[in-house]
Amino acid sequence: MKNFKHISLIAAGLLLAFTAQTATAGNFSSKKKNDQQVVITIKGKVVDAENGNPLVFATVAVKESNVAIVTNIDGEFTLKIGEAVTSKNLEVKMLGYKNKTVLISDLKENGTKNTIRLEPAPIPIKEIIVKPLDPVDIVSKAIDNLGKNFESVPNLMTGFYRETIRKNHTYVSIGEAAVEIFKAPYKNDVRFDGVRIYKGRKSTDVQKMDTVLFKLQGGPISVLELDIAKNSESVLTREAMQYYNYTLSGVIEIDNKPHYIVDFIQKPSVEMPLFMGSLYIEMESYAITEAEFGFNLSDKAAASSIFIRKKPLGMEVTPEIATYRTKYREQNGKWYFSYSRAEVKFKVSWKKKLFNTYYTTMSELAITDRTDQEVIKFASKEKIKYNDVFNEKVSSFTDKEFWGDYNVIEPDQSIESAIRRLSRKLKFSDRPDIKQ
Repeated sequence: MKNFKHISLIAAGLLLAFTAQTATAGNFSSKKKNDQQVVITIKGKVVDAENGNPLVFATVAVKESNVAIVTNIDGEFTLKIGEAVTSKNLEVKMLGYKNKTVLISDLKENGTKNTIRLEPAPIPIKEIIVKPLDPVDIVSKAIDNLGKNFESVPNLMTGFYRETIRKNHTYVSIGEAAVEIFKAPYKNDVRFDGVRIYKGRKSTDVQKMDTVLFKLQGGPISVLELDIAKNSESVLTREAMQYYNYTLSGVIEIDNKPHYIVDFIQKPSVEMPLFMGSLYIEMESYAITEAEFGFNLSDKAAASSIFIRKKPLGMEVTPEIATYRTKYREQNGKWYFSYSRAEVKFKVSWKKKLFNTYYTTMSELAITDRTDQEVIKFASKEKIKYNDVFNEKVSSFTDKEFWGDYNVIEPDQSIESAIRRLSRKLKFSDRPDIKQ
């Protein structure tokens, strides 16, 4: 299985270390935001038009631009639009729903939330009669078309990254950052993606960790690895296909286009833990536009060896849940990475303790803008490394002026409450936020 070299990176970002030491913040040179411009703020909620339920991970984008964000678990979004953006329309897209275009001038600004209702998009059976229904053939065509469907030149992207750690039901760590991303061309084995922090902030309550410090390594670069169209070794290669069984489970509409839903799971004869999940493949181009997948945790011991870097003696760490989601956005016939999310839950037990403790990590990365003009690869010293701990690279919650003009994923109420609660216990730093 030589092509599975990225298995531990894609598996979650999410290489973890348990130590008994206290974390220290990094100290880097600062960088101020230079581009002062008029920004309007649009708040809203995307819901199902039939039942009013919130739609999670819907894409809200300024049409004819690269500016976009995704809705949170309550279907809510906040979008900052600079004066340089000339489009007058928002476009809202969601898996299984019809696209909707909304005039920006029809939406109320600032504090008032706008409700955008999407209509479900059933797929008539006649749409798929003339198409091949062999799932292996569908995935093969998707692999063959990766170079055609995805970008062949490098892009510079801006994004928003957030990670949280919960101990049982209590948030013990929250961090987020505006990041810059060098996105290497797809189907290129010698140029790799890179991420550097533009501005970051955090809040952490180490005391609640019972002297055990839970570290999440890699941060945004690990979540970027969930771009399986770029990092295809573990799932989307001809060699990888021999380790999976495939099933065509249905057809759905995404972005007003019919898609195959192809489920995959490792074959019973394969011993090494791999992935299982669903690929959403556009019928006409065979582009992979979304993926929902998880890590096969049936062999707990083998899975633990992939996720856990180190732990104290007497501690047993068992992964309970490992789920991932990746989305792409189409522009001018090419598909671009737009969002990824990883959620992993672990059970921690000690030999001499009666009760178990559960830690849940959530990491997500949303692309808010991009360009393919004058793209320069980051210097190695600027980039986040896979063994870096994100919360050691950023300082406490500061510089509210910067965050007021930057597109971020709207926090749900529980995270807002957690930030307020944790921030009360910390002394705010007078230092500016940092760039690596």
